[in-house]
Amino acid sequence: MGEQGMDAAREPGTGACPRSRAELASWLEQELELTVPDRSLVRGHQAPMEYLAHAFFEPGMAGFEAGLPRDCVVWANRGGGKTFLAAVATLLDMLFKPGIEVRVLAGSVEQGRRMHTHLRTLLDRPSMRPLIDGRITERRVRLTNGSCVEVLAQSQTSVRGTRVQKLRCDEVELFDERVWEAAQLVTREKDCGGVLVRGSIECLSTMHLPYGLMHKLVKSCRGDTPTRRLMRWGVVDVLDVCRDDEHACATCALSEECAGRAKQRDGAGKPAGHVSVRDAVSMKARVGLSTWRAEMLCLRPRRTDSVLPEFDPHKHVVRDAPGDPAPTGELVCGMDFGIRSPTVTLWARIDEEGVITVLDERSASDVVLGEHADAIREHRFGEPAWIGVDPAGRQRSLQTGLSDADALRRAGLRVRDRRIGLAEGIRLLRARLAPASGEPRLFVHERCQRLIECLETYRYPADRPEVLQPIKDGSDHAVDALRYLIQNAERPPGARASSYL
Repeated sequence: MGEQGMDAAREPGTGACPRSRAELASWLEQELELTVPDRSLVRGHQAPMEYLAHAFFEPGMAGFEAGLPRDCVVWANRGGGKTFLAAVATLLDMLFKPGIEVRVLAGSVEQGRRMHTHLRTLLDRPSMRPLIDGRITERRVRLTNGSCVEVLAQSQTSVRGTRVQKLRCDEVELFDERVWEAAQLVTREKDCGGVLVRGSIECLSTMHLPYGLMHKLVKSCRGDTPTRRLMRWGVVDVLDVCRDDEHACATCALSEECAGRAKQRDGAGKPAGHVSVRDAVSMKARVGLSTWRAEMLCLRPRRTDSVLPEFDPHKHVVRDAPGDPAPTGELVCGMDFGIRSPTVTLWARIDEEGVITVLDERSASDVVLGEHADAIREHRFGEPAWIGVDPAGRQRSLQTGLSDADALRRAGLRVRDRRIGLAEGIRLLRARLAPASGEPRLFVHERCQRLIECLETYRYPADRPEVLQPIKDGSDHAVDALRYLIQNAERPPGARASSYL
């Protein structure tokens, strides 16, 4: 039935069902007096209208984009309109998909109320009021066509008892991960007014932390087989038109981010977005650069608590290109021992200039040391010149009388176990990632996904800034293996350990 079924089932006063992105934009302007940015101003970003189109159009509708995951992640700036647009998407679903069930799950009670308030305001229009079934409560809205939306408390009890077509999760950065896991099983498809609505989950948030839930969700949108679609916009993408008589690019505080793009108008001469240039300039002046880049430009999470804030995947992660020669130089390994926790082994080459490139990784738990030794000897790169290990590996086993380092040596492998302090080892990593002068001297191949993730998430406890001992949450193992490799490869002249990093 598709769109014909939707047209037949729509309520009076809602206008014709939009069939394309252009018709959707026109409907929003005519019915809600709302203009939504339809083109991004930053390369690689998406316009907010792209989110609304993705959320609204279902398979069988002309505006539907096939081949994309139905679940989506919206990574947008503070004040970028995420919560309001989610309320608009909910209204569209309720009006044109009779009988649909939508649930809103927010990172806080206040955030859930905010989206509910937006929805109530949208429905408080003369054309919409007759469509409301009964009284709007603090948690629920029902329409006369059978559509319903409800705000859920963030608890496993409320989530587990839910079966809906759309789950909209606002500020997922604040979610309890156990509640998030339970929420993954609540959606189901349903015929709503002649259109089969696929069950889907939408996640909307800023990204504050390099180790939070939002960071994991964004990573799930990448790769060869993404499970979610990523849509990202920052403050520049939602700027209003900048007028020449108000701000000159040469002296504007936003010149680096905007580069004059806010002075452009679309074909119809309409404003680009809802944030004025004056407000954006004022906000930038109030915060630090890391906060501005993370929460307003959506470039990367804040690295305030990171042990290695110098690590930047765009700068330090390398990829094979067609025609590139095979890496040359001495082949070495770094290894962090574990039994229940994983044993991590890294393979790297050190070139003639002393630059280290990590080329491969192996992480395995509940495996005896002999199997790790076999994996090193039989690796496709060949046998390494040496393996840098934890000096604690010198300790002898009560059962065998051998240390882990001795066991590797008996397996025919050369081992280095130079002992230096944690603080000094971290300084060596930092010096290679961001030397005081010159280019970086440490790179990681993109196939080393676990190491890359750990370099981003390795952190100090946020609630105890006086503690200089990194958190042992699993991200330490791969970084420790890298640290042992580095500290056995070189020791800068005059380097001394101290209690400060």
